[in-house]
Amino acid sequence: MTLTIYGLECKSTKKARQWLKKHEIPFVDRNIIKEPLTVNELQEILRRTVDGTDGIIATRSKIYKELNLDVEELSLQELLEILHEQPRLLKSPIIVDEKRLLIGYHEDEIRQFLPRSTRKSQWMNWRLNNFNLAEG
Repeated sequence: MTLTIYGLECKSTKKARQWLKKHEIPFVDRNIIKEPLTVNELQEILRRTVDGTDGIIATRSKIYKELNLDVEELSLQELLEILHEQPRLLKSPIIVDEKRLLIGYHEDEIRQFLPRSTRKSQWMNWRLNNFNLAEG
C-alpha cells in the first residue's frame, strides 16, 4: 500500500511527515508547488471527499483572497484547472492511500494510516491502563 502526502512546505505538512516517520509508515512525499496535482488526480481526490470542493480549497489562503474566486460560478472543469495552476489554493497536506483520504493534519484522524494490528494493540493498552486506573 503506497501512502502519498501531497503538500506545501507548511507547518501541517511537516507535522504529518514527522508523525508518519515516528510511526515508521513509509510514504511518498510530493511538493505540490514543484509538481502540481493533475486535473485527473484532483478529480480522484474530489471523488473521495465528503465535503467536495469545500473540503480541499483553502478559503483562508492569501491566493484565494487575491483571486477573489466565486467557486459557485465556475464549472468543475474550470475549478480543477485553476487548482492545477494555483496549487496554493489547496489545503495541505492531502494524505492518500488506496483506501483512505485525509485533508490537513489532525492528530486523531491520521491514526487511520496505522496498520490495524498497531491500532488494536494501542487500543488494548489504553483500555488496560484506564481499567487499572479505575481500580487503583
